[in-house]
Amino acid sequence: MRVALQDFELISGRLKFWSTTADDGSAKICAFCPECGSRIYHASGDPTEAISLKAGSLDNIVNFEPVAHIWAKRAPRWLGLEHGGVLIYPGQPDDFADIYKAWDHRAD
Repeated sequence: MRVALQDFELISGRLKFWSTTADDGSAKICAFCPECGSRIYHASGDPTEAISLKAGSLDNIVNFEPVAHIWAKRAPRWLGLEHGGVLIYPGQPDDFADIYKAWDHRAD
């Protein structure tokens, strides 16, 4: 779930961070809960870029419906992403224009 970093607010606890290298060779910063180890978001390190918030980390996700799945090549087959009627990308999309357009149309 792409979110502008300035729109993200952690309401409890503190995050820990570690870095790794993304498939494209760029740095990827991983924010996680130090208590349970769950990832909260990934970031590029550029504060002007959106973070990839892990939607499952939100308190209430019942009203959210995905418009796209990215990195689907890493999803387990039993997840059944191909039956969701949403955009599917095997890896990182070149840009997010189609995803943003699909999201805008959901609001109609």
